[in-house]
Amino acid sequence: MAFGNEAFPIVLLCSLWYAISSSNNVIGKKILLDFPYPVTVAMVHLLSTALYLSPTLHVWNIPRMHSIPKSTFVKLILPLSFGKAFSSIASHVSIWKVPVSYAHTVKATMPVFTVILSRFVLGESQTKEVYCSLIPVVGGVMVATATEVSFDMIGLLSALMATFTFAIQNIYTKKAMRDLRLNHLRLLQLMAIVGSAMLLPFWALCDLRRIIIVIQSGEQEMLWLLVILTINGFLNFAQNIVAFTVLSIVTPLSYSVAASMKRILVITVSVVLLRNPVGVVNVLGMLVAIFGVFLYNKAKYEANRRKHELPIVTKHPPMENNIKNNHIHYHLV
Repeated sequence: MAFGNEAFPIVLLCSLWYAISSSNNVIGKKILLDFPYPVTVAMVHLLSTALYLSPTLHVWNIPRMHSIPKSTFVKLILPLSFGKAFSSIASHVSIWKVPVSYAHTVKATMPVFTVILSRFVLGESQTKEVYCSLIPVVGGVMVATATEVSFDMIGLLSALMATFTFAIQNIYTKKAMRDLRLNHLRLLQLMAIVGSAMLLPFWALCDLRRIIIVIQSGEQEMLWLLVILTINGFLNFAQNIVAFTVLSIVTPLSYSVAASMKRILVITVSVVLLRNPVGVVNVLGMLVAIFGVFLYNKAKYEANRRKHELPIVTKHPPMENNIKNNHIHYHLV
């Protein structure tokens, strides 16, 4: 990471990122235990992102979005927005059904899905180091799964589906930003707005009637629930903004280290505060999986750096290939 005058703001931002992420996960789990409606929580997150981004983009003076061709909107924006809504629902179902620590361990399999999708979607091959780094990721998750006391098949499948969808989003979000020349926060806002509109009828069919019955029965303190859902939505928005800010001021490798440390802290805080039972072997599996993620990011970073050091053999190399080779996959949630 950077040193000198830049060290303090980086440490401060990382500390804020860790605190927000840990708090958000613990509060999200508490909400879902008392209010088991993951689609509603996902809806709150999407609406909060769309709502809070509007004044943020205005204050930061980010250029307005230009018009998007209808064909591009249908082929790119709609699938991305659907993926954002679906991954949010799947992620909340997993947190509802299994401990936060286990859900985050399963999400550590992101590099596995990314490598597979990059191979079949983008036609990219990886270095031997990248492939080898996936071994501790898969092995650690398998160990954690085999020793998970509170194992639930729906929770496992939901976490895997959320991770798979996040991996697809990572690839196509980069394509959207490149092809449409959109600021990443503008794209995030558009995806949140469209995703909310797409999720609205499903939410009305799935949760609305049951929530009305709960309100009428007086089983829930609705004012307190609205307050805690609002806090959870704002924390989710703040977590993404801080993560993007950290990414913009540190190297990719430093970011991967910070993200791995964040996942360890989230798992530790959730185990301590939520008191979910874990064994020594279970914890070991979690740590091995997260260490594998760090090795993957390091191997990917080194592979990209070597590509940039290769001698240029043509006077005007195709820009598309340069862009294609210059990316690392991030998971900000």
